[in-house]
Amino acid sequence: MSRDADIAPPMNADGTGARLARNRIRVRGVVQGVGFRPFVFRLAQQLDLAGWVRNDGAGVEMEVQGPPGNLSALLARMIKEAPPLARVDTVERADCTPLTGDRGFTIRPSEGGAVTTAIGPDTAVCPACLGELFDPANRRWRYALINCTECGPRYTLTRHLPYDRANTSMAGFVQCETCQDEYDAPAHRRFHAEPNACPDCGPQLALVQADGVRVASRDPVADALLHILTGHIVAIKGVGGFNLVCDARNPEAVERLRERKQRGDKPFAVMVANVASARQYARVGNAEAALLKAPERPIVLLDKLSDADMHLWGVAPDLDQVGLMLPNAPLHYLLFHDEAGRPSGTAWLDAPQPLALVMTSANPGGEPLVIDNTEALARLAGIADLYLMHDRDVLVRCDDSVARIADGAPAFVRRARGYTPQAIRIGRKGPPVLAFGSYLKNAVCLTRGDEAFLSQHVGDLSNAATCAAMDATVEHLMTVLACRPEWIACDRHPDSYATQAAHRFAEAHELPLIAVQHHHAHIGAVLAEQPVDEPVLGLALDGVGLGDDGTAWGGELLRVDGASFERLGHLAPLALPGGDRAAREPWRMAASALHAMGRSAEIAPRFAHQRGSERIGALLDAGTRCPPTTSMGRWFDAAAGLLGVCEVMHYEGEAAMRLEALASHYGPAFAQPGGWHIDAANTLDLMPTLAALTGGDAPRGAAVFHATLVAALEAWVASTARAQGLRTVALGGGCFLNRQLAEGLSRRLSTRGLTVLRARQAPTNDGGLALGQAWVAIRAAMD
Repeated sequence: MSRDADIAPPMNADGTGARLARNRIRVRGVVQGVGFRPFVFRLAQQLDLAGWVRNDGAGVEMEVQGPPGNLSALLARMIKEAPPLARVDTVERADCTPLTGDRGFTIRPSEGGAVTTAIGPDTAVCPACLGELFDPANRRWRYALINCTECGPRYTLTRHLPYDRANTSMAGFVQCETCQDEYDAPAHRRFHAEPNACPDCGPQLALVQADGVRVASRDPVADALLHILTGHIVAIKGVGGFNLVCDARNPEAVERLRERKQRGDKPFAVMVANVASARQYARVGNAEAALLKAPERPIVLLDKLSDADMHLWGVAPDLDQVGLMLPNAPLHYLLFHDEAGRPSGTAWLDAPQPLALVMTSANPGGEPLVIDNTEALARLAGIADLYLMHDRDVLVRCDDSVARIADGAPAFVRRARGYTPQAIRIGRKGPPVLAFGSYLKNAVCLTRGDEAFLSQHVGDLSNAATCAAMDATVEHLMTVLACRPEWIACDRHPDSYATQAAHRFAEAHELPLIAVQHHHAHIGAVLAEQPVDEPVLGLALDGVGLGDDGTAWGGELLRVDGASFERLGHLAPLALPGGDRAAREPWRMAASALHAMGRSAEIAPRFAHQRGSERIGALLDAGTRCPPTTSMGRWFDAAAGLLGVCEVMHYEGEAAMRLEALASHYGPAFAQPGGWHIDAANTLDLMPTLAALTGGDAPRGAAVFHATLVAALEAWVASTARAQGLRTVALGGGCFLNRQLAEGLSRRLSTRGLTVLRARQAPTNDGGLALGQAWVAIRAAMD
């Protein structure tokens, strides 16, 4: 142990001989890059304590000397008053021998060592920086990369820990004298703010034409906004990568962006200036407002107002919700500031602003998000008209997160910027596990002790670029956490790139591998968040996952007991005419349902406009290329196809989302009498409900389908739980993104005395699958 002075009898620093104590204190959690050391420095000064504090691989370490009461006060205030972006997980305290002559408190340089801490996520601009950004007298007035220890990028510009400037993409920018003074002053808000910079020494903006020629512009932001307001599409470099931006109030611009990106009818997210602006288009309650304004700044799915589509035509067609977000980067704020007339101060941010911007990920053709300037010019050619960029590199691509309020609490649709790499506590410690996730909505997960670190959203592994992005994400996660896995986990589907990559990694590093059944992992992801250590009943509803019998599962009742599960029941199987094609064309699932009802003669005339409709009946009769599936997603598709809501999908889940929107517009409905039956093998069959949907209006049919589905699942789950003697039910899988299903079923099961668990910290869809795989692997390794 190093010493600043010789060991001596305990006495006060003024030599009075009063009793002194000295403690070595270790703080773990998110405590680097969030202003924790200067916070401790200020506390020590206020409490007249001597000693030092520093960063190291494990978090923050300090030695503190003074009266015992003052040391206790330091510990209490360190936890209670921690900086807003800090998360204190543990504080360890050990007695040391007091040192003679130890006066004052210092902040020491960082040390290395085994890394057990975590870098903080990227956060939106804090109020203090906004005050400077809009103060014409401040030297950072309208500086597009303003930040401090309480805000700005962290994860996306960090190569590895410790979180020091040399380990970030700011390493090449030498601070000017004024910035360096801020950086070195423990009492300053920018003390060791690693991205610290100003217009004189920091990264600069540039407006670039599609041909790569830089526009001669005195104010790139103002010129970019002018292009946006005149209908152009501008690629703007944000915190985690580029976004494609256009005026959301301009239908022609929105349609042009949709066509260039080949996006079909998939909804766009819209950025507005503040909550007051969001309320011009959607219903925003207190919980939704808090989520919109959270430092993580996710896209929040909100119920549209009745006239929202008049103002945002083509943004989210045929859906009852719209994804809204507030600015997260200073550059975003500057666009709204220009449109508002560049007022001084921040009062203008409390008033509704008219500007609304489509803000969508810049990733053509389902490829990974564009993060590099040169790459942007090449990959976004033909999509973007101009580029508003800066020369601070994004080291880690990170899409915007998507969340909603469910039963009064936030729930994820996509977990990425702002939340990665926040740890998820998993209840028990185990060996480090690296889980590779799924083919769709891929994210990977690495555990360390009792923490799980779910990566940012990677995407569907449908092209080589996204597969390479997954490999890079694996390497970066291991690097930034300084953790090497001892177990590997993956899905059981052998054709998935994620599964193949997991096997290659395990073989190359001679590590044990566990292949986790898809729906077991869905339930495992829910249980990973919960302090549950007993068997539960899991209801997994999704689009598809390989079952243990080699068929496509997706509507499963499972008894889950840690690393083992038993299939207790499933939805009645539907045939998939044309195989995977049926998952993209709901009219085929409608044809499958009609065939099962003995009404094949209706298929050809009903779907005469669909190519191949005249042959589907014969195909189903022969069973050729018509594999069975128990997928809940395909039952939704069949209902949508029969009601004429959606016959061909342009994006995943479109049919179910449109069906839900119609049901929401219609309002409450009664369940279809006799709309389901459960056989002796515990198979739930909803065919009587589909038979009732073949006539009548679509909104009412959608509402009846949802009401019947909730009632049928309630009866099925409750009877199975009673037969198994289980009192806890976990709901997992992508179908639980449907609010009517998730919230309605949760309420009804709760009234029956069952404890209902749902995903909160990870997406309930395949984006959370790696967390479930890791949880199952830890249970397998430890049990």
